[in-house]
Amino acid sequence: MNQMLTLLQSVTPVPRDIPLPLPLPEWLLVVLLVVSFLAHILFVNLMLGGSLLTLWAQAKGLKDKAYDTLAYEIAKTITVNKSLAVVLGVAPLLSINVLYTVYFYSANALTGLMWISIIPLVTAAFLLTYLHKYAWHKLEAHKGLHIAILGLAVLIFLFIPLIFLTNVNLMLFPEKWGTVKGFVSALMLPNVFPRYLHFLCASLAITGLFLFWYFGRRRYAFETRFETISLYYIRKCMYSLTLGASVFQFVLGPLVLITLPAKGIQWNLIVVVLCGAAAALPAMYWMWKGITGKPEDIGKNFGRVITAMSLTVLLMASGRHVYRSNALAPHKKLVAEKTKAFEKLSAAARAQPAPEESAAVAVATPHAAGKAVFQTNCASCHKKDGRLVGPPVTEMVSIYHNDLPGLKAWIRKPGKKRDDYPQMPGFPQLSEQEMTVLTDYILSVK
Repeated sequence: MNQMLTLLQSVTPVPRDIPLPLPLPEWLLVVLLVVSFLAHILFVNLMLGGSLLTLWAQAKGLKDKAYDTLAYEIAKTITVNKSLAVVLGVAPLLSINVLYTVYFYSANALTGLMWISIIPLVTAAFLLTYLHKYAWHKLEAHKGLHIAILGLAVLIFLFIPLIFLTNVNLMLFPEKWGTVKGFVSALMLPNVFPRYLHFLCASLAITGLFLFWYFGRRRYAFETRFETISLYYIRKCMYSLTLGASVFQFVLGPLVLITLPAKGIQWNLIVVVLCGAAAALPAMYWMWKGITGKPEDIGKNFGRVITAMSLTVLLMASGRHVYRSNALAPHKKLVAEKTKAFEKLSAAARAQPAPEESAAVAVATPHAAGKAVFQTNCASCHKKDGRLVGPPVTEMVSIYHNDLPGLKAWIRKPGKKRDDYPQMPGFPQLSEQEMTVLTDYILSVK
């Protein structure tokens, strides 16, 4: 285990954490994260799924007026679900910030501009949905323009979750931080698109269940709004949508698992995922019975379907956290060790003599600053004599004793010379002054 951590540290950025206590017990923050995320993602799913179905129905409504009415009725739910999604998104965002500060902010920084663009994108999408909703009758004679407004909102709604998912995915893999060169690079990590497709299927499945209930409410005057489409037909379509999306999720599930790096796949994750899949099977059976059974019995098992699917969603959300915990555990241990070492050095520095005496010591030891940089950035992999993770310092001196610029260039952007040594990470974050004192110190070693 210690050798694995040493190797991980040699190829992975290991920042110092902020040594502040959590405001609540960790287990309680985890529960808040999972529960609040489920509440948030439910309305995100309904917002996205409702927008997609509205766009489909309105396009179909160009030839069949009944579908235009269906689109209008579904569109009424989008802005409400959108507002709830935004409000309920605050709690999981704060929870993940507190629990995974280093990882969440590192991923955000690496995707930079695209992460910041979420704010104007959300604003634009919300304004478009309001325009689409309240200009419905005014743009009756310009259906093409009206559909285009919603189409643009849907494209934005499809893109925003992709940004979130890419960032949340990137925070799980600190070993990739040194190679990611922005959003597109992070988007190409193998697990992103399978997870995204799984999310889209979930949006359609949940929206299908919601609309099955929404149109079937006793106080909803279905017959006064629809003349040529029956309630049974609508509910059958929504059940079929949910069932089809759920079946496709079963196909995507193994793909999501095999594209996840093995470091987070342990038995606790497998058990949770299998339990979630098992809970979904009876729900799918009851939906199938409703679709193929008597029209008057289509809603007979709806309560059971909701219960089983809710359990599935809860288990799958828990599985997401289990994987995150498994995957980050080794790196969190390294971060804790580095933070502890930093706090120890910090305490020792505060206990040093007065500034006048410290200045005298610095004059007596001209390479003290370079040694400090070395201890912080290099000592975990290099020692004076003999191999640690990388070659000894004396070997560096023998190669670069007359080539200070070459040593600086190698440290900033190293290559890979030997198969029996791991790839050394670069240190572009070091300032020119730090690099100068570091290389001066290295070349002073005898």
